[in-house]
Amino acid sequence: MNKETHDKEAFRALQSIKEAEERAQRIIQEAREKISAQIIQDAYMEAETIREKFMKEAREEAEKRKKELIEKAQKEMERIKKKAEEDAFLISQKAEALMDEAVNRIRKRLREYLEKETL
Repeated sequence: MNKETHDKEAFRALQSIKEAEERAQRIIQEAREKISAQIIQDAYMEAETIREKFMKEAREEAEKRKKELIEKAQKEMERIKKKAEEDAFLISQKAEALMDEAVNRIRKRLREYLEKETL
């Protein structure tokens, strides 16, 4: 019986070891799942931080470019406006000169006409 008792104790010890190994495997699996979940969560948070950083930089760059384009457009508008004013001034001077010339021609023709009529 001694051997039988010894075999039973050995069997119980093996069973305890097997249960302990199963518990250890479950604990390891749970730890892996928790670590995996934590790694995924950390990666997601890091990705979100990086995305926000790049979005902020992109917004700032877009705003900078927008301001540059607006400034460029305003300068171009001012250049065009000055050119148009210069052109308008030149046209008005030419028109005035032509008007004076036209008035002088009409005056001359009227004089000639009036001189012929009075003779």
